[in-house]
Amino acid sequence: MTARQLLDRLVDPGSLHSWDEPITAEYADAGYRDALARARERTGLDEAVTTGRALLDGRPIALVACEFAFLGGSIGVATAERITRAVERATAERLPLLALPVSGGTRMQEGSAAFLCMVRVTAAVHAHRTAGLPYLTYLRNPTMGGVFASWGTLGHLVLAEPGARLGFLGPRVYEELRGEPLPPAVQRAETLAAHGRLDAIVPPERLRTFLSRALTVLTARPAPAPSPSPSPVPAPVPAPPDAWESVLLSRRPDRLSALELLHHTAELFLPLDGDSALVRGLALIGGRPVMVVAQQRQGPDQPALPVTAADLRAVRRQAQIAEELGLPLLTVVDTTGAELSVEAELDGVALEIAHCLTTLVGLRTPVLAVLLGQGSGGGALALLPADRVLAAEHSWLAPLPPEGASAIVHRDGDHAPQLARAQGITATALTATGLVDQVVPETDDPAGLRDRLATTVTTALAELARLPAPERLAARAARNRRLGGPASPLPPH
Repeated sequence: MTARQLLDRLVDPGSLHSWDEPITAEYADAGYRDALARARERTGLDEAVTTGRALLDGRPIALVACEFAFLGGSIGVATAERITRAVERATAERLPLLALPVSGGTRMQEGSAAFLCMVRVTAAVHAHRTAGLPYLTYLRNPTMGGVFASWGTLGHLVLAEPGARLGFLGPRVYEELRGEPLPPAVQRAETLAAHGRLDAIVPPERLRTFLSRALTVLTARPAPAPSPSPSPVPAPVPAPPDAWESVLLSRRPDRLSALELLHHTAELFLPLDGDSALVRGLALIGGRPVMVVAQQRQGPDQPALPVTAADLRAVRRQAQIAEELGLPLLTVVDTTGAELSVEAELDGVALEIAHCLTTLVGLRTPVLAVLLGQGSGGGALALLPADRVLAAEHSWLAPLPPEGASAIVHRDGDHAPQLARAQGITATALTATGLVDQVVPETDDPAGLRDRLATTVTTALAELARLPAPERLAARAARNRRLGGPASPLPPH
């Protein structure tokens, strides 16, 4: 598909307005001049990139689209200047920016000068993102080299065409330098998505709808949060549930899942790719754009998936993007724990837990956490630093599942119920330790919990939005200082 064919699929008819200025560069090498002339005659374009402004479902957007038929979509100095000017103009006009790269990378005929322009383009993209403006990229087949290693993969959302070859080093160069062929699956979009390197794989025929939904969230401007209504008379607090009963209830296959909660709570929920224990997405909740990361309990016929280092890296990326775009972050916790394996140790799962904790503690945007079900170990704790934590009545948080704690204390798993009761793991007990701010009651009807949580989440997000940032951050710091409750007095010397 040519750049023009793809743009015709994406933008509203007749809305594309070109920003391209004539190319005036002259080149001494006759062979290169002839190659450029042939490329211009073949494509009807003067360079490998087209830029402009258009409407997508009536929403203004800036565009940068590569044309592979023009010297493999390669990026020379003039090409990079055209991209840079388009990014700068999008920033000045405060437009969301969509890049549609397809490229072999840097234009070899221009050598290091072209190569250095990757920094030029990246600096412009950085300024666009720093201005709090959405930047989306759709990687087409192929996107390689310096384009893939710079502005092509810097999107707040990085999407890809199915089956696209994406990577740093082309297979021909790899084989020449290494003396062996590159395994064909290494640089496929599906492989990169499985490793958490892409946000979604989207066929071209679905791209317009996907982008429209994403931009609906990313460009939403919620109405000012209403003043708080008078506090209702609190309902009678039920007796705290038995801790072991809560553990067993949290493991039931028919228990409310994170995806069910999100689809019910949000007016619009756009999940991103992820065949893992983590669901990422964009949502409109109470008319408010929200970034979401949620741990997903598996169904009855699927084994529970542990939290991996890649999952935690994705959490940090979502959190950082939320801060850049000024969006609140909603986390949902329901996990059997972090992955326990040699591979997980080598992949740095413990380090990623630490990095998640420090990222969420320091995030300047509002953070709301929901403890939905199982909260086992560091994999759960990594998503719980927040301005406010809501908890389902039968949710729980513990350093290890009770069976693991029993194995440490009693050298068997038989004492799991006693350990659960002794460790203060229930939602009610966690209010005393400063973690949980509100316990949402449960009944035998899963729909009742879903409805109550949906209302509570929507209300909490609105309340956090009302707080001035300095006041909210000061309250978060004080909250973190109190977590765990008062220390036991030290024995006398």
